[in-house]
Amino acid sequence: MTVLHQEHPAHEHTHGPSCGHAEIPHGDHVDYAHDGHLHRKHSGHWDECEPGEHVSHSSHTHEHGAGCGHPAVVHGDHVDYVHDGHRHAQHDGHWDDH
Repeated sequence: MTVLHQEHPAHEHTHGPSCGHAEIPHGDHVDYAHDGHLHRKHSGHWDECEPGEHVSHSSHTHEHGAGCGHPAVVHGDHVDYVHDGHRHAQHDGHWDDH
């Protein structure tokens, strides 16, 4: 999956274990949920951590929702569920990898 390199300019807040925002393991890094979007540290600045393409998570039979056991993270106009080091989002009857 390609991740867009979209720098979050003028981001003065420093994320970390005690910053108050949810930490979300995401592949080889950690995202921080902040105001409905996700930030990751990259080369001394903060980026928006957004997928650059539509990636369907094939053969995902688990139904996420309230009480499913996976952390829910508000992401823009929908909710992602953190599962096995990545985020799942419901899309057109299937789950996408975010």
